[in-house]
Amino acid sequence: MCGITGIAFADPRRPASRPLLQRMCDVMRHRGPDDEGFHLSPGVGLGMRRLSIIDLAGGHQPISNEDGTVHVVLNGEIYNYQALRPELEAKGHVFRTHSDTEVIVHLYEEQGEACVEALRGMFAFALWDAKHQRLLLARDRLGKKPLHYALLKDRLLFASEMKSILADAEVPRAIDPFALDQFLTFEYVPGERTMFRAIRRLLPGHRLVWEQGRLRTAMYWHLPVTPQPGRRVEEWCEALREELKEAVRLRLISDVPLGVLLSGGIDSATIVALMRQVSTGTIRTFSIGFEDQSYNELSYARLVAERFGTTHQEFLVRPDAAGLIDRLVTHFDEPFGDVSAIPTFLVCEMARRHVTVALGGDGGDELFGGYDAYLAQRIASAYERLPSVVRGLWEPAIRGLRPTAQKKGLINRAKRFLEAFEHPAAIGHGRWMAFLSTAEKAQLYTPAFRAQLGGTTGYEPFVTLNQRFAHLDPMARAMAVDCLSYLPDDILVKVDRMSMATSLEVRAPLLDHRVVELASTMPSTLKIRGGRTKWILREAMRGLVPAAVLNKPKQGFSLPVKNWLRHELKDLLLATLAPQRLQRHGYIEPVVVGRWVREHLDGRVNHAHRLWCLMMLELWHDRYLH
Repeated sequence: MCGITGIAFADPRRPASRPLLQRMCDVMRHRGPDDEGFHLSPGVGLGMRRLSIIDLAGGHQPISNEDGTVHVVLNGEIYNYQALRPELEAKGHVFRTHSDTEVIVHLYEEQGEACVEALRGMFAFALWDAKHQRLLLARDRLGKKPLHYALLKDRLLFASEMKSILADAEVPRAIDPFALDQFLTFEYVPGERTMFRAIRRLLPGHRLVWEQGRLRTAMYWHLPVTPQPGRRVEEWCEALREELKEAVRLRLISDVPLGVLLSGGIDSATIVALMRQVSTGTIRTFSIGFEDQSYNELSYARLVAERFGTTHQEFLVRPDAAGLIDRLVTHFDEPFGDVSAIPTFLVCEMARRHVTVALGGDGGDELFGGYDAYLAQRIASAYERLPSVVRGLWEPAIRGLRPTAQKKGLINRAKRFLEAFEHPAAIGHGRWMAFLSTAEKAQLYTPAFRAQLGGTTGYEPFVTLNQRFAHLDPMARAMAVDCLSYLPDDILVKVDRMSMATSLEVRAPLLDHRVVELASTMPSTLKIRGGRTKWILREAMRGLVPAAVLNKPKQGFSLPVKNWLRHELKDLLLATLAPQRLQRHGYIEPVVVGRWVREHLDGRVNHAHRLWCLMMLELWHDRYLH
C-alpha cells in the first residue's frame, strides 16, 4: 500500500520541481513509511511513498520497463500478478523484481491503455510513457484505492490524497458549493466532485489519459447487474463459496504479517471461516466494542475467534476517543460525517501493532442486501398507498415520541422511517440515507448560499443513478446504486483513510470483482427473503460460520455519538457550533443550528447526524481554509 502523486505539464520540455514533489510525498508519509521514490524527466514528475508488502527488498518504485521509457507508481495490490508474469515472460519481457507492480509496465507495452482490464486487485496507478509523452492514470473497478486530480491551465496534478495536490500553492482552495450541499445531505461528497472546486476524483472503473496537454477519461468496467433466474439455490451457494474462497486465498499473498478485522457480523466471519480453509497458519483477529451494549458485538466476534482458533485481541471504545477528531479531519482532506470513522481508526491502530496487512468484510451489505434501508424501501410503496386518514392518525404520534438512547429499537426505527418521506421518491432508498431535507435546507442555508446552488437539490447523484438502473426491480436497483455511490464514496473512503492513517493495508475479499460480478447476476429475491437480509450469503455459509452469527440481525459498525453529544462531547459541540464561529463563512444560519443543539441536548429530537456533520464542516474549514 502506498501513496502516489505527480505532475504532468502541457509543455513537454518543462521540468518538474523536485522540492514540490518532495512536499507532495511528505504529506502522505503515513501511507508509506518504508520508502520513497521519484522519477523526473522533461514534462513529468512522479513520486510515491511505499508501505512494503511484497518483494520488500526489490519492490522500490517507480518501476520501469527494460529500456526505461515506461515508468509506473502503484498504490494497492495486483493479486493476479503471479499468473500474469509467466505470460509476459513468454512474450520476451524481462523482469528485474518480484514485485506485483512490475507487471503493469509490461502489460502496458503489450496492451496499451487496455492493460488495466487484465488486472485483478485494488489499485490506483500512474504510468508515464516517455515515447508518446502520455500519462495514464487508472483506478480499480470498485474504487478501493483513491485517486484525485486537478487540471490547471498549464499542468495536471494527481495524488492519492488531496492534501498532496494542495501542496502546490497554485491550486485554488475555493469551495464547491454543490459538494458542500451534498455533504450536508448525505454525510459525504459523492461522485467526481470534492469539496475543492479545483480537485476532482477519478471514478472507480475509470482511466484518465493526459497527452499533449489534453485530458480524457473513459470507463473500462461497468457494474454488470444482469439477474439470472432459474439456477438452484444449491448451485448459487456453491458458486459463491468457491469465488469467495479464491478471493480470500489471493489476498493472503504477503511478505509481512497478516490478520483480520473481525466485527462480529457475517461478512468478517465469512472471511475468517474461509481463511481457515485455505490456510493452516496462525490467524490473528482484531475487534472493538462499546460499553453501550446496544452497539456492542464483541460476544459474536469471540464466538468466531473461538470456533476457528484465532489469536484474538479486543479494544473497548470510550468517549475519550473523540480526542482523535482533529487528527481524523486532517486525514480525510474534506468534511466526512460517518461517525464510524472513529472505531475504524481504532481497530486499525490496534491491528497495526501486530500486523501490516488485514482483511476486512467491506462490501457484503451492498452485494447481498444487508442494509435496513433496503427493507424500508421494500415496504415504502405499500405504506404510501395507505389512506391519508390512517397515516394521519399515527404519524403525529410517532413524530412526537422522544428518541431512545439505544441504537435502534422500535421507536427509533419508526421515527427514522417517517423522516424518509420528507425526501423525494426519485432518490429511491436514498431517502433512508439522507439527513437533510429540502425544507430543512430552506431554513438552514443563508440566502447567499442558496443563491450559489441555483435551485439544485443535492439529490442529483442519487436521482441519476436510480434512473440509470430503472429497469431493475427496486431491491436490485438499491444495491446497484449503493455499489456506485455509498460504497466507494463513504465506506471505502473511510477504510482507506483510517487504515492508511495507521500505515495498515486493508484488503476486501468480498469486493474482488469476480465476486461482485457473480453477486450481480443473483436475483434480489435470493438476497432479501422473508424480511431476512443477506439470505443467500447466510445459506452459503451455513455450517461454517457459527449459527448465532448467521442468525443475528445486522447491527452496523457505529458508535453512540447521539448520547456522547449530550454528555461527554457537549462542550465540544457547543464550542464548535458557537454562533460567532458559524457566522464567519456565510453558509448556514446560526439560529437554526442553535435550535437543533437545544433540541438534541434536551432529548426531544435526535439531531446527531446533522450536528456531527456541521461540526466536521467547521473543523475542516479551520484546518484547510484558514
